[in-house]
Amino acid sequence: MAVQYFTPEGMLRAAPYHHVAVGTGTRHVHVSGQIARQADGTPVAPGDLAGQVAQALRNTSLGLAGAGASFADVLRLTFYVTRWNPDKIGDLMAGLEAVADEIGLRLPLPPASLIGVDYLFEPDVLVEVEATALLE
Repeated sequence: MAVQYFTPEGMLRAAPYHHVAVGTGTRHVHVSGQIARQADGTPVAPGDLAGQVAQALRNTSLGLAGAGASFADVLRLTFYVTRWNPDKIGDLMAGLEAVADEIGLRLPLPPASLIGVDYLFEPDVLVEVEATALLE
């Protein structure tokens, strides 16, 4: 495996992600921000953060697969969520958990950041997911 995940002693244990990923490969894969849209642009799960998280992760999985990678190769995930507040964590986690087995996303997650933003490029987009992977 090209990626090893861990959380060193002394770091916060209650996080739903690992704090560190060490990659040993040489081929980088960067998947741009994926949103809850089908290939033809049809919106998925309008107004539903959990549903949009699940679809954005499905789309991220497709991008990884297109480069010969999977979530097992992911070094880092970044989530951008519109109008973020801590009350939304349940919906975000529900979306992750709903799709994790389907797309091979192990929990706890690889190192991840959640960034609250006011607005993404269209008003119905609630979340965007980016991934960075490393292949041998």
